[in-house]
Amino acid sequence: MRDCFCTINLDQEEVYRTQVVEKSLSPFFSEEFYFEIPRSFQYLSFYVYDKNVLQRDLRIGKVAIKKEDLCNHSGKETWFSLHPVDSNSEVQGKVHLELKLNELITENGTVCQQLVVHIKACHGLPLINGQSCDPYATVSLVGPSRNDQKKTKVKKKTSNPQFNEIFYFEVTRSSSYTRKSQFQVEEEDIEKLEIRIDLWNNGNLVQDVFLGEIKVPVSVLRNDSSHQAWYLLQPRDNGNKSSKTDDLGSLRLNICYTEDYVLPSEYYSPLKTLLLKSPDVQPVSASAAYILGEICRDKNDAVLPLVRLLLHHDKLVPFVTAVAELDLKDTQDANTIFRGNSLATRCLDEMMKIVGGHYLKVTLKSILDEICESSKSCEIDPIKLKEGDNVENNKENLRYYVDKLFNTIIKSSMSCPTVMCDIFYSLRQIATQRFPNDPHVQYSAVSSFVFLRFFAVAVVSPHTFHLRPHHPDAQTIRTLTLISKTIQTLGSWGSLSKSKSSFKETFMYEFFKMFQEEGYITAVKKFLDEISSTETKVSSGTSEPVHLKEGEMFKRAQGRTRIGKKNFKKRWFCLTSRELTYHKQPGKDAIYTIPVRNILAVEKLEESSFNKKNMFQVIHTEKPLYVQANNCVEANEWIDVLCRVSRCNQNRLSSFHPSAYLNGIWLCCQETSENTPGCKPCTAGVPADIQIDIDEDRETERIYSLFTLSLLKLQKMEEACGTIAVYQGPQKEPDDYSNFVIEDSVTTFKTIQQIKSIIEKLDEPHEKYRKKRSSSAKYGSKENPIIGKTS
Repeated sequence: MRDCFCTINLDQEEVYRTQVVEKSLSPFFSEEFYFEIPRSFQYLSFYVYDKNVLQRDLRIGKVAIKKEDLCNHSGKETWFSLHPVDSNSEVQGKVHLELKLNELITENGTVCQQLVVHIKACHGLPLINGQSCDPYATVSLVGPSRNDQKKTKVKKKTSNPQFNEIFYFEVTRSSSYTRKSQFQVEEEDIEKLEIRIDLWNNGNLVQDVFLGEIKVPVSVLRNDSSHQAWYLLQPRDNGNKSSKTDDLGSLRLNICYTEDYVLPSEYYSPLKTLLLKSPDVQPVSASAAYILGEICRDKNDAVLPLVRLLLHHDKLVPFVTAVAELDLKDTQDANTIFRGNSLATRCLDEMMKIVGGHYLKVTLKSILDEICESSKSCEIDPIKLKEGDNVENNKENLRYYVDKLFNTIIKSSMSCPTVMCDIFYSLRQIATQRFPNDPHVQYSAVSSFVFLRFFAVAVVSPHTFHLRPHHPDAQTIRTLTLISKTIQTLGSWGSLSKSKSSFKETFMYEFFKMFQEEGYITAVKKFLDEISSTETKVSSGTSEPVHLKEGEMFKRAQGRTRIGKKNFKKRWFCLTSRELTYHKQPGKDAIYTIPVRNILAVEKLEESSFNKKNMFQVIHTEKPLYVQANNCVEANEWIDVLCRVSRCNQNRLSSFHPSAYLNGIWLCCQETSENTPGCKPCTAGVPADIQIDIDEDRETERIYSLFTLSLLKLQKMEEACGTIAVYQGPQKEPDDYSNFVIEDSVTTFKTIQQIKSIIEKLDEPHEKYRKKRSSSAKYGSKENPIIGKTS
C-alpha cells in the first residue's frame, strides 16, 4: 500500500499539492484548485508521488497535457493513463540557432567549405529538483563517417541561458585532406550531414541530466547561405521506446480551461450597455442577460461572467429580483420555493460565493478548524458505529458542535455582506406577495438560500470555500455531513415551526428532537429578520480588519542590525485590510509589521537580483521588503492582493527599481544613491475592489464568446418570436420554441436583433486580431518554434 499525493505543475514548476492519502492504491483526493496562469507554459502536468519519510518522495508517474490540447479536455471528467517520469518525459524549452556555410581558401590554394554554428540562447528549460538548472550544450556534426563534438560553457542557475557561442566545422574536405582512419574520402555528401545539439544540466558531483535535443540537417542551407530559427527541444529519438512500459495506473481529472483575448475597453461598450439595461427591461425574459441564460448549453457558463459584471455595476439586486419573480409565477407550493436550479437560484449561489467568502471565514472557520483537528467521534447511526463507540457520548459530541455552530451563525448578522441582505429583503417581499396567506413563506424564501445553499454547503465541503486547505478525511466528512444536515433543518424555519422534520433516517429524527424548542425557532426568526432588513447596520467591519491572505514564503533579511546576515528565511506571512505581518510560525506573534497605509508600491523583482525566481518587492516607508514566493501563481496572487489593498494610499510611487540595491549600487540603472527615484514606471490598472477582483472587459469578452458559441440557438429563438407573433392560435403540440421562455415576442425579438448586430460588429476586430496573430508568428520564430527535424 502507498501514501499518495498529487502535485499540479506548470511545466515542471509545482503550483499546488494535494494532501497525502495514506495506505491506498486507489486514493480519492476530491480537491479543487482555481488559479489564473501568470506566464506562458507548454504543459499542464500532474505528478503522482509516493510519500517517503526518510528519503525523497518517489514519483510514481505523471500526466502531461499540452497547452494546445487543454481545450479538448475542458469541462470533461477523464481518466488519464500515468506515464513514467524520466529525463525524456521532462524535456521542455527551445533553442535559438544560426547556421552559415562559408567558403575558405586553404594555404595551398584549395577551396573548402566551413559550417558555422552559432548557438545563441535557450528559453524555458525545465527546473531540476525545483531549482533553475545549470545548463550547457554539446554541438555535434554527425555524418556517415564522422561525429565531431564541441561544448559550450556552463551557465549557472538559469532556465533561459544566453550562450552566444560560435563553433566551426569543416564540411567539404579539400583534395589534399587526408585522415588516418578507415574512412578516407576526399569529399562528403553534404545532404547526409546534420547538426545535433544536446542540452544538459551540469551535475557537478552527480551525473549530468539530459534536457533535450534538436537535429538540423545541413541541407537547410541548400538554397541559402544562412539559416536562423528557434527549435523546440525534443526527447531522445523523439521519445519512442520499443519496450512496453508498465501499467502505472491512471488519474481522474476534471479540467476547466479558458483563454480569453481581451480587446480594448471601447469595443465592449455596446454589449456592456445592453447587458446592464437587463434589470429595467419589461418583461425581464426579453432582456439580453436572461436570453444569454436561455441559449447557453450549460447555464453555469453564463452565470459567472453575468453575476460578476452586474455585481460590479450594482445591477445584480434588481436583476435577480426580477428573475426570481418570474420563477415564483410557476411555483404552486410555498414549501418548494426556490428549490430548483433556475437562473435566479444559480445567480444567487454564485453571488454568495463571490461576496460571502469573508463572511464564512469570520463565522465558521475557527469552529471548522476545531472539528477537523479533533478526533471526537460523532457517529449516531447504530449501523455505522465502530467497536467500543458509545452512541450517547457521540450524540453529546455532535450536539456540542451543532450548538456551537448554530449560535455563531445566528449572532453573525452584522457580518453579512450588504448585497446579500439587499437580495434577501427583495426575496422576502416578492415571496409574501406571491403567497399572502402563508405566514412562513417570508422566512423560508431567505432560509432556503442562507442555510440550505450557503452555510450547509460550506460546512460539508470547507475546502471548496477556502476554509480548510484540503479535503477532510472520511471520519471528519461524516461528522461534517451530520452537522450540515442538522444545521440546514434548523434553518428551515417552516420545519421547526410546524414540528416536523425532513429526516428519513430514524436516528437523525430522534437526534433532531433535542432541538425542537421555542428558543431555536425564535433565534432563527430573529436572524432571518436581521439579514433581510433594509435598516442600516452599524457594521463592526470598521473595527474588525478583513483577513485577505496568508501563507509561507521566504523573505530576505532586512539587515536592520549591522551584524545581521542578509540571507533568506522562511516566514509565515499574513495580510489583513490593515497590515502585512510575518511570523516565525502560524499563530505566533508577529516579528515585523508593515501598516497597509505605508505601502508605496508592490512590484516584481528581477530574477538576476538574487538569482531566485518568483520574487517581488513591497516598497514602503522603510527599506523595501524582498519576498520569494513558492511558485509563479502564488507570487502573482500576493502581488495582486497587495496592490488592491494599497491602491488608495497617498504618496504611492509612480516609478520603481526592478532590481535590488546591493553593495552600494542599484543593479538595474547602476545609480549609487539608495534614494535615487525609480528607473521604471509602476504597474498601473489595479482593479477597484479589495474583495471582488472583477475585470469587466474580460467578463464581457467571455459573454461575447458564449453568444458566439450559441448563435444557432439564438437564431432559433428569433424564429420562435416571429412564429408566436404571426400565429396567435392555441399551441397544439411541443415544438422548437416551447423550450424558450418568451413572454413578449416583440420585445424579445428586438433584443435578439440588437445582440446579433453587436456580436457581428465585435466579430470584425476579433477576426483582425486572429489574422494578425497567425501571420506575425512566423514558423521558426520564438512564438512558433520549429518542431522536430526540418529540411
